[in-house]
Amino acid sequence: MEKKKISRQQVYTLVVQIGRKEGDGLPKDATGAALMIYASGIDEAEAVRETVAILKQADTAPLDVTGYGTIAEREAEGHEIETEERELMQRALEENSVIVAQMTPFFGDEDNTVH
Repeated sequence: MEKKKISRQQVYTLVVQIGRKEGDGLPKDATGAALMIYASGIDEAEAVRETVAILKQADTAPLDVTGYGTIAEREAEGHEIETEERELMQRALEENSVIVAQMTPFFGDEDNTVH
């Protein structure tokens, strides 16, 4: 009997700040954007590498990535995680993918630092 391979993949929550690049799909007056992303990986470093590679392929200009950990790490820090967010995380895990859950454009009049 063949043993089922146990996946070591986990899903990480990342916020990626992107700058402007021709063909990036951001609103005309935007100076950049923040993307909330769920990315699968064996560790957070792999999730970040895969995310940056995919964003570059999608004609965006990733500038900075902030990791917020796995769902368990976020829960341990007291984050409330809604059902819709859990479903997107599960999809990222099942599909071994990178999912952009939210995009917030910047228009140059806000503080672009992620807190």
